[in-house]
Amino acid sequence: MSATVERNVRPDYDPELQRIADYVLDYRIESDEALDTARNCLIDTLGCGLLALRFPECTKHLGPLVEGTVVPHGARVPGTSFRLDPVKAAWDIGCAIRWLDYNDTWLAAEWGHPSDNLGAILAVADHLSQKRVAQGEAPLTMRDVLEAMIKAHEIQGVLALENAFNRVGLDHVVLVKVASTAVAAHLMGASREQLLSALSHAWVDGQSLRTYRHAPNAGSRKSWAAGDATSRGVRLADIGLRGEMGIPGVLSAPQWGFYDVLFSKTNKDQKLKPEGERAFRFQREFGTFVMENILFKIAFPAEFHAQTACEAAVRLHPQVKDRLEEIERIVITTHESAIRIISKEGELANPADRDHCLQYMVAVPLIFGDLTAEHYEDDFHRQHPLIDTLRDKMEVREEPRYTQDYLAADKRSIANAIQVIFRDGSATECVEVAYPIGHRRRRDEGIPILEEKFKHNLATRFPTGRCERIFALCEDQTQLEAMPVHRFMDLFVI
Repeated sequence: MSATVERNVRPDYDPELQRIADYVLDYRIESDEALDTARNCLIDTLGCGLLALRFPECTKHLGPLVEGTVVPHGARVPGTSFRLDPVKAAWDIGCAIRWLDYNDTWLAAEWGHPSDNLGAILAVADHLSQKRVAQGEAPLTMRDVLEAMIKAHEIQGVLALENAFNRVGLDHVVLVKVASTAVAAHLMGASREQLLSALSHAWVDGQSLRTYRHAPNAGSRKSWAAGDATSRGVRLADIGLRGEMGIPGVLSAPQWGFYDVLFSKTNKDQKLKPEGERAFRFQREFGTFVMENILFKIAFPAEFHAQTACEAAVRLHPQVKDRLEEIERIVITTHESAIRIISKEGELANPADRDHCLQYMVAVPLIFGDLTAEHYEDDFHRQHPLIDTLRDKMEVREEPRYTQDYLAADKRSIANAIQVIFRDGSATECVEVAYPIGHRRRRDEGIPILEEKFKHNLATRFPTGRCERIFALCEDQTQLEAMPVHRFMDLFVI
């Protein structure tokens, strides 16, 4: 019997990698709507990071790995005095951005938060801008940052449209790592070969499991996982620019590639997909679609599948606040993804557990008329046992229409409905909210509130005069785009 001999013919880079690289290198941003939305995304994302600095569990992670480290042209972490190497700065910025689960969201077959990539983008752009000025060259501008944001959003979001990494147990931060690698390498001046090499290493990395997002293991790693991913993107971009050889068949290699190793299972019973169905599917070409349709978390720091449920609960608060002890049942009607991700029974162990519990996020605004980051903290939860009492009275049901509209490309709704039934047989109205205030269909209503959210978050860190100066700059698209990145970052130093 003859032994099997492995054919050692080095392939071309997988076409999926080439598709990403060519988009990053060649696509020209011409959409005014995408640029305007990116500006709003920038201020909202920065504000989320500033607000998170109020929480010691976040800030304990920030700063240099070695105390006293001096980094020439170090990248700044907004709201702090840190000047760090771009890899650690990306980690810190990304950690702060994601900590409170308050930045933008993209919902499709996979979920995620494309503004997580701002960690890599700002860290690299700030460092390079300072370095260029020191060498007598032109700095990068905030237009470069906005364009990188649009492309990172597009890479992460388009890959998420048809490819459910969650179905095989992988966390969505793999897409943050890939998108951050691509745009960071481009900002750093990578050639096509260097960019392809960096991307291949992003896919060949062992990928994060979703374990830390789900009961009974949900915990605070979900608040820094994206910072870790965006930071890894900067590191891999640097490796690519140093001339490290790539791995062309990283996705498609039989037995050893990403598809066969990590993407071949279909669900919990570990059935294998047919070989022809293991490759990524693309619903559309890369452009500016994702940024234009991004979902902003404007009203509540809560997992996005619950945003409309929270809004419905706030509307019901006046009808139930004086009858909380009379409640017999609370019926939550929702979509399949919400049930799969955030519907939880039993004890909730920590803030990260609570902000991913649909029932908790409904109970709090029913009782108090609002939902803030402080409402997830241990002390607050201990002081209000009524929250868990109401959770025990909740019934969660799927409405097939909500699930269909959630997946429909022309709708992308995130619908929830709530009705409260009392012991005497009376009931509130059934309040249905199909689209959250951060949805594209509610931009006119949402953007003024988003701006107020930014003003509030600025005020948690800076004096009034600085807040006004930052907001005035960020309100002016032309002035913001023209500003050198390092001058913009100067405004956020404590």
